[in-house]
Amino acid sequence: MMSSTRRPVLTRALLASACAVALLAGPAPSAPAAAQEAASAVQDLVLDNVSLAFGDTLVTAPKVTVSGTRLSRDDLLAILKADSKDAKEPAKDAWPARLQRLDAGSLTMPELRVERRDGEKRQVVTYRDVAARTIRAGRISELTAAGATLSVEGAPQAGSGSYGRIRAEEVDLTALARLYSEAGTAGSPFQRLYASLSVETIAFIDERGTTVSIARLTGRDLSGRQTPATWRGAVEALGDGGLAEDDRAKRARAAGLLADLAESVSVGSLEATDLTVKEVKGEDPLSFSIGRISYAGGTEAGLTLAEIGFGAKEAQGKVGRLTLTGFSLEPTIAALRRLSQAPLPAGTNPAKGAAPPPDLQEAELRRLTPVIGTLTLSDLGLDLAQVGAVPGPVASGDPLKAAKLVPLPPIRIGLRGASMSFGPPQDGVPTQTRFSLTGLTMPASAVEGVPGLGSLGLYGYRDLDLDAAADTAWNGEKRELSFRELSLSGKDMGRLHLNATLGGIGPEVFDPDAAVSGFAMLSATAKALDLTLENGGLFERFIDAQAKVLSLKPDELRKEYVTASVIGVPVILGNSAAAKAIGAAMGKFVAKPGTLSISAKAKSGEGLGMVDVSTAPTPAAVLDKLDVNARAE
Repeated sequence: MMSSTRRPVLTRALLASACAVALLAGPAPSAPAAAQEAASAVQDLVLDNVSLAFGDTLVTAPKVTVSGTRLSRDDLLAILKADSKDAKEPAKDAWPARLQRLDAGSLTMPELRVERRDGEKRQVVTYRDVAARTIRAGRISELTAAGATLSVEGAPQAGSGSYGRIRAEEVDLTALARLYSEAGTAGSPFQRLYASLSVETIAFIDERGTTVSIARLTGRDLSGRQTPATWRGAVEALGDGGLAEDDRAKRARAAGLLADLAESVSVGSLEATDLTVKEVKGEDPLSFSIGRISYAGGTEAGLTLAEIGFGAKEAQGKVGRLTLTGFSLEPTIAALRRLSQAPLPAGTNPAKGAAPPPDLQEAELRRLTPVIGTLTLSDLGLDLAQVGAVPGPVASGDPLKAAKLVPLPPIRIGLRGASMSFGPPQDGVPTQTRFSLTGLTMPASAVEGVPGLGSLGLYGYRDLDLDAAADTAWNGEKRELSFRELSLSGKDMGRLHLNATLGGIGPEVFDPDAAVSGFAMLSATAKALDLTLENGGLFERFIDAQAKVLSLKPDELRKEYVTASVIGVPVILGNSAAAKAIGAAMGKFVAKPGTLSISAKAKSGEGLGMVDVSTAPTPAAVLDKLDVNARAE
């Protein structure tokens, strides 16, 4: 993510437009005081050395040419004068009202300079050849600049940058002024600020040598609506503190301001192409690139990143495509609204100097989690560097010469596709999740230390091709958590599939208080379990590998496993009918590996609880409380 000195490209473009036609003060001392021209005549006017200060921001232009206007010089000066606290008619002198009187065929400036100071930090943007065409009632048909330069002085974000050609269409300066200076309500209508915007060839380099560049940035249909504190007031207030404030009242105000701002912006679309970030200094150079970033707003809002590349000393990789759909801030905004109310506990009126009452809002911070939606990834490739070296090829003609050591080749990991879906949150925790991996490829040596997978290399697998999925859902009415799918499969291996249902899972399990959620989990029960194992070649390889270790023939070892399944498993499980059914199915599967299915369902509708299991004297006592089915095919 770009730092605050790099990312306000859109803001600066709008600021350029505002400064180009509205944020210019009356003429500097060198501008002669001329007689007022006839308001009905179309004329051209020139202002020299124009400057205007807005708080910590100073806007200057050496020359401003206004062409094709029926406004007199005095009319323009009245529109462009600095704010006055002693204005006789505040509503008429407000920026929105003044800008609505602005009318001209064009306005041009060879140079526009915007300087902002914040303590020791100083930021300067200088635009070249700024031109606004067809200005009617404060609305600009087309706004362009040949380019701009940026300089930032003062830690921690010092650096310099540049922009290429900037172009915006249908820029509404009057609406922008309303948002920044006039308060509104939650019912205020959206006002379009511009129809389209494009900025070319963006580049920035900081004092550490880190570079950021974007070939082209475009946007369409940016709209906003007024907030109770105004945009400017909200941003300034949030700069003094946010949700991390210790003071309850300040944190509540920050939450309300954030909720207002989140609901006051609408973006039609945004797109950036050829984003690159490079850090060449230091022991571990870093590079990152995205071929295209696109965002579409509205009901079908979504974010797409394509042609992602990244590289560092220890890893190189690429991602073909990354998309996010179904994202929503509605739960976050609702939680912010609750935080903004911040009532004190009933009857609480702490005396001066007394300890503050317990903070009841900490739990709400977790409830700020938005609806994440669905994240989809495709075509991932990753090369991980290995530590160490191996002997290289021996030079021909000199068999006695020792081979040179060469670095170990990187471990290559691939992923054809992956997706993660998250449903609406309950107290900040998604109530539905779906996770899947397709075509996860890697050498078997990469999982040598992973339990359950570390022995695959011993079974003759050199390269792995795996799929995995996990699907869970919570039903609040039934107080159930369903594991609809937990599966793992591999090429030439087989597939393991599991689904289960837990009971006694109420909303208390999602409580932000760990003590409450932990206690609630004690009431969870197991209602049903279904397990399916499909052999695809792994079992035969396992038998062959174990037979070699034990110096047995594969058929001999298989017979031993059949005996252990048919006799040993029932003995371990208590020799009940269910235990014998499980053992028989396992023995049949070992004899002729195909598909093994085992299902268990609690005889009690409430399920099998932790107390039932912990107090059972034998495994048979547990199985007696279950309906068990087992079969092999």
